[in-house]
Amino acid sequence: MPTKWRFGSPGELNQQTVNAFNSLIHTIATQADSTWEILELFKAKFNGGASWSSSESWAVGDLHNAMNGAADNAATFIAAFWDGCEQVHREHSTIGLPDVDIINQILFEHDVPYEVRPPELLPRNPQTPIPVQTPQRSIGEQAVALVHASLDQADRLLLEQRPRPAVQEILWLLETVATAFQGLDTGTGTIEGKYFNEIIRNLRNHHRGGALAEALGWMTKMHGFLSSPTGGGVRHGTQMAVDVSPTLKEAHLYCNLTRSYINYLLAEAADALPVQPVSSSPFGAPAWRR
Repeated sequence: MPTKWRFGSPGELNQQTVNAFNSLIHTIATQADSTWEILELFKAKFNGGASWSSSESWAVGDLHNAMNGAADNAATFIAAFWDGCEQVHREHSTIGLPDVDIINQILFEHDVPYEVRPPELLPRNPQTPIPVQTPQRSIGEQAVALVHASLDQADRLLLEQRPRPAVQEILWLLETVATAFQGLDTGTGTIEGKYFNEIIRNLRNHHRGGALAEALGWMTKMHGFLSSPTGGGVRHGTQMAVDVSPTLKEAHLYCNLTRSYINYLLAEAADALPVQPVSSSPFGAPAWRR
């Protein structure tokens, strides 16, 4: 496809089109010895290869969510589906796949202005070019992208059965997300502090008696346990407690709890406690271990 389609915004797919392709994937998957494996194969095409779902039933929903997320760019969505079909053909040659006519019929019926002509994806009407907008991402959106990249990294580390670095990754992220509240005017005062415990304590003092204060208390308790050399021992100041590591089951628990806390903090920062973008993002880009 033209490079500008991949990196720009040539338009999104509507929900009906997404559902039609989702139905095709399920038709493909039911032919396999492992339906779950095929669902995960396609899910990886749409979400960039994030971790496997915890069960086949979760994979169904996670696949649909990944497809909805990828639908912002119709061109790359179609390419992801096609790439999935090609991989199925290579690795599961006995599985029947939809041909080009079926795919193009779906695109035509839903007024999607593309046509698959292997190996190319082209405009259906060459006389009507597809307009492409260059996406403008705010600092806040870039920060959220970094957050999700770090969460995905933690998931990969768990899959690799590396519990300690997985918890370190997500614990660092919780501390970093908390800095979004620095300097926030809550109406009863300004959030001060440079480090996690200072920010959370100050934020909690300004929101006593509500769900936010309770959640902040839970975060503080878990963070303190994990940071203590006599507790989780994952992090203690600037020194690593190299002789202590959580089990894989414990790491899943810590990561799942922290993921919930991070999502809650982001929602509070965006809605209940609006934070104005600043000239430099509070989410400093980490040295991604990729």
